[in-house]
Order: sequence, then structure tokens, then C-alpha cells
Amino acid sequence: MTGTTPRGLNIEDPGGFWFFAYGSLMWDPPFAAADVQPARLYGYHRSFCVNSETYRGTPENPGLSLGLDRGGSCIGVALRVDNSTRAAAIREIEAREMNDDPIYICRRVRMHLPDGPVTGYTLVVNHADRIYAGKLGFEETARRIAGSAGRRGPNIDYLANTVARLDRMEIAEGHLHYLLKRATEIRGDGGALAAGG
Repeated sequence: MTGTTPRGLNIEDPGGFWFFAYGSLMWDPPFAAADVQPARLYGYHRSFCVNSETYRGTPENPGLSLGLDRGGSCIGVALRVDNSTRAAAIREIEAREMNDDPIYICRRVRMHLPDGPVTGYTLVVNHADRIYAGKLGFEETARRIAGSAGRRGPNIDYLANTVARLDRMEIAEGHLHYLLKRATEIRGDGGALAAGG
């Protein structure tokens, strides 16, 4: 990451805040949220565009993690952080998402909840970072997810848990279902196992 890109969450608002989650933070947040709401974010889409060299892969065999990339829209989860847990929540998000290789940039965004829009924060990808994978083809994405594992387990479990969380929210993302089906076929072991993170 370039020296001019700020590290950390850089939450400008005092007190509590909303945080938009779109990947593992939807189903395995590292803090207890005061409220959880479905939310849509415009201007970014969910994409397997981040090389995972630690959690879901290795430097020799990197997996793929989700990032918010430019364009389109994304339905995810708005997590409410209250003032009493603010410092701990920021610390935990930074430790998980930003410390190993800080590809993610904190952005102030407008997200749409069932009762109306709110202002909050999320993490978007930095195209200049060395682990930005860009837009990969379907088959390459499935192959890499099928064949990699890291500190937090097999890459395919990360995909399976994301699909399961979206299904529970009744969010239709058919391309992720197709991706999971294809990665499972490539693995040839009968499917992904449920993972805790």
C-alpha cells in the first residue's frame, strides 16, 4: 500500500457507528454488534478480488478473499457498533482485516437499511496493493478456491459460509452458488465443510 493511503478504520464520527459487512464479517464478526440489519450499498460490488496468503491460502498457493470493488451494488449486513464497544470493535476489525496486508481502505458510505438510509463505514479494496487480484475468470476463481487453505481453514469453507449467510437473509446471489458448486466439483470430495471463520 502506498504511504499516502491512510491505514486503520479512521472512523470520523464520535460515539457509535454503522459498519457495512459483505464477507466473513457477515457470519463471523469479531465483536458483538448492538444491532444487525440487512443493507444495500451502491457504487461497489462483492468480488473475489483479494489474494489470501494467510487466512485462506499461503504465499506459495494463495486463496481468494472477498473485497468491495468499484461499480454496481452490494447487499450485505449493517452492524451497529455502540459507544461502549467502539474501541474494541475498531481494534478487532483492524486486527482481522488490515494488519497482515492492509489492502482495505476505510470509506465513509451511505447504506440503505429497511427503514431508510444511514451513513456508516466499510472497507473497499486498494487497486494499488500487491495482493489485489483484479477481475479473475470464473474457472480460475473456482480452481483457486477449491485448492487452497490457510490459517483459518480451506478457502472453500469461506465461500460456503458466505453463501449460507446470504441464503439465510434470502439474498439471491446465484453466481456464488455456481462458484461453490464448481469449486466443490474440482475438489471432488463431496463438498465444503462448515467452518467457524
